[in-house]
Amino acid sequence: MMKKISILIIGLLMSGIVFGQNKQNNFEISKSLEIYNDLLRELNLNYVDEIDPAELNEAAIDAMLDGLDPYTVFIPESEIETYKLMTTGEYGGIGALIQYDGEYTRISDPYEGWPAQKAGLRAGDAIISVNGVDTHKKPTDQVSELLKGQPGTEVTLKIKRYGVEKPIEFTLKREKVKIDNIPYATVFDNGIGYVAFNSFTRGAANELKQQLLDMKKDHELKGFIIDLRGNGGGLLNEAVDIVNFFIPKGLPVVSTKGKAQHAASMYATSNPPIDEKLPLVILVDGGSASASEILAGSIQDYDRGVVIGQRTFGKGLVQNILPLSYNTQVKVTIAKYYIPSGRCIQEIDYSHKKDSTYSKNDTLGKPFKTAAGRTVYEGHGIMPDIKIEPLKYATVTAYLYAKNYIFDYATKFVNEHPSIAPVKEFKIDDAIYADFTKFVKEKDFSYTTESEKKLKEFKKEAKQEGYLESISSNVEALERQLQADKENDLIKNRAEIEELLRLEIVGRYYYQKGRIIASLQTDPDLKEAFNILLDKKRYESILKP
Repeated sequence: MMKKISILIIGLLMSGIVFGQNKQNNFEISKSLEIYNDLLRELNLNYVDEIDPAELNEAAIDAMLDGLDPYTVFIPESEIETYKLMTTGEYGGIGALIQYDGEYTRISDPYEGWPAQKAGLRAGDAIISVNGVDTHKKPTDQVSELLKGQPGTEVTLKIKRYGVEKPIEFTLKREKVKIDNIPYATVFDNGIGYVAFNSFTRGAANELKQQLLDMKKDHELKGFIIDLRGNGGGLLNEAVDIVNFFIPKGLPVVSTKGKAQHAASMYATSNPPIDEKLPLVILVDGGSASASEILAGSIQDYDRGVVIGQRTFGKGLVQNILPLSYNTQVKVTIAKYYIPSGRCIQEIDYSHKKDSTYSKNDTLGKPFKTAAGRTVYEGHGIMPDIKIEPLKYATVTAYLYAKNYIFDYATKFVNEHPSIAPVKEFKIDDAIYADFTKFVKEKDFSYTTESEKKLKEFKKEAKQEGYLESISSNVEALERQLQADKENDLIKNRAEIEELLRLEIVGRYYYQKGRIIASLQTDPDLKEAFNILLDKKRYESILKP
């Protein structure tokens, strides 16, 4: 009896503390709003120059939210359509990716079957104007807003195309563009099914379900691969439904815990599975986040499949979009999510942004156990069961890609070649690579290696310490040797440069689907997935403690 009374007293005390805190917070909010209103009014009346109150207000809001996590953001009315795209995968526009090159925004990837591609726009086309609005020096987000609009409305683009002297004008009818959650799916000759899974927008689970059912109907599957690499997530319920395809009904998949009572929820499987026995591999990398991590982590926690690749991003935070006045919204982090083993996969503790703990690191967090007793760790995304080292490109390759030399050469190549061989047959032969190196040299391509940077720092230190004069001949000899080696970089690193070039050129003719098919031909993660799925003993041994 005394114990019950004690618990009751503690409960009442806690309620009193919470009530007191809320009362104090309410007072501080009222006080802060009054100060803010007075400040804005006085600035408007007395500041020496004219001010834009709306601009100042948005800057104040952004500064306030900057002290929280990067996913809690204010959404002005002008950006609501962009956020709708994240959940629905749909928007009104022309159906193309764009990128800014320092002068103009260019088409970087038209989606196959949508207005841009159907009208004949190509990757590399520079957008000079949209509906008569000059786009010179306008960043990508501003040009994107000009291109978007109600489906059925027309938009006129003036384009500068490589190899064409005069600008070309295109009038397109905007459509309701739907970004595919699954841009490519296949069953390989070895009997293994594969889906490239790009996002978790509305309907994603149904799309995957249909792909899996079709594969099982037409093939005797030996295994199934879900490729989540680069998948930044989306709707939590879609991830839960997909986990349910592979594990029994009634099992917890993810729970959320936050300050508000409504933020605490538990999501479990609610339907009979499609297949509890089919060998399963999940491919992940550093770009796999949020819903991707729920899917990969749950499959790992139930020992239902093997996770292969690199450590995932580590986003274990849940957001809700809440309405505000004047058709604005705020996306708020309301909770953290926890997968079946009980671990939270959130990488960074944003409550300590000013501390040294505000960083990514590779130290292991608190250990947890999977259903079979394997040890997994909290706090650093999902650690794969089989780790594949990511490709590390040479400095020359990184510069060629980042500075758009590979992109620009592909634009030139398309202008000179109306067609190429089928995806799996196209190769970068000696003639193409020689033409590429010629193109690069004509563009006065230059870059600075890490060795050159270090040598420059060494010379500076040596000069300050009085050693440079006596060792100058040695330093100069080293500089000459480095320069001579750089001359061979395009030859020495041909294999990796050639691969990026091949993918870019293939994408120009066969779009996103073709690029995926081409990339899978030399994919080390996929190769390892095949090895594991086709070796039953190895597959089972990985999933045992």
